[in-house]
Amino acid sequence: MQDHLLISASPHIRQDVSVRKVMYSVVVAMVPAIVGSVYFYGPRALILTLLACAAAMLTEAAIQKMRGVPVTVADGSALVTGILLAFNIPPGVPWWMPVVGAVFAIAIGKQVFGGLGYNPLNPALLGRAFLLASWPVHMTTLWLPGRGGTLSGMSLSGIDVVSQATPLAVMRSVGEIIADPSSTTHQLVQAREVLTQLGSHEMIANLFVGNVGGCIGETSALLLLIGAAYLMFKHYIDWRVPGSYILTVAALTWIFGGPSGFFTGNALFHILAGGLILGAFYMATDMVTSPVTPKGMLIFGVGCGVLTSVIRLIGGYPEGVSYSILLMNVATPLIDGRTRPRKFGEVKNSG
Repeated sequence: MQDHLLISASPHIRQDVSVRKVMYSVVVAMVPAIVGSVYFYGPRALILTLLACAAAMLTEAAIQKMRGVPVTVADGSALVTGILLAFNIPPGVPWWMPVVGAVFAIAIGKQVFGGLGYNPLNPALLGRAFLLASWPVHMTTLWLPGRGGTLSGMSLSGIDVVSQATPLAVMRSVGEIIADPSSTTHQLVQAREVLTQLGSHEMIANLFVGNVGGCIGETSALLLLIGAAYLMFKHYIDWRVPGSYILTVAALTWIFGGPSGFFTGNALFHILAGGLILGAFYMATDMVTSPVTPKGMLIFGVGCGVLTSVIRLIGGYPEGVSYSILLMNVATPLIDGRTRPRKFGEVKNSG
């Protein structure tokens, strides 16, 4: 009996990658940041994260059951959404906020469009935007200091803004004081003292390690970068989006972010403070809502960087990562369409 070979259309490429494998790899990559959040903010951070995860997974299963489609909650995508949502909220919020945010993220940000692969916006960021619009006081004031540290990561006393705000909020307040013609000499001296402290080695070290106030999973650049290195090693994220994003923020904040004119901004501070590392490596790289072409990834990252810098430097919020990524998510189909490579042998129709 002669064996027959079944020949299928090219390309003949096989890759041992599945949604489940990618999603649980992302979960593994976020474990260091989860452990760090518990160290810095106590068990409350873990409880809020678990509540967000449970709400996200239960919501996905319930809606898929109602829609009469297969329940795919075991693929890990809802779990990732829950963790990322928790990473984007302050550790002092009441227990129900991550639950409400996760339900909104899955129901409105994902399932209403048809589920995984069809959502145009990052669900976790959409959930955060919903919480920020609905409960702005909770989302902008319920910070907790890191273990043995302060909200701002600075040890100066006698300056109210330092003890009551996160690093990015301190930077914004100091800039406003310096730019205000009505500021007194005493206020200007204090503001410049704080500005010097923001660029100190101690401050940069605190930002890098994560011993500052901020959202649950965003503060430790070190732990986030460990996870990001793992994802890049596995080839689950491409360097183009986070690289162009971070470099754009660094360049623009260095050029335009200083109180003493052009090219006096503290780029390293802006890279490490807030949610830039978290957003650049874990949310802007979302496979569903970011471009798939190499050129498109660079455009997407630069766009996120420009929007983040504009919001941070002249916008109404000290942070701009979430809204920047969401706005660029909307532009993803256009970017993909404009950067799609020409097919080999394609003849352009001149008619």
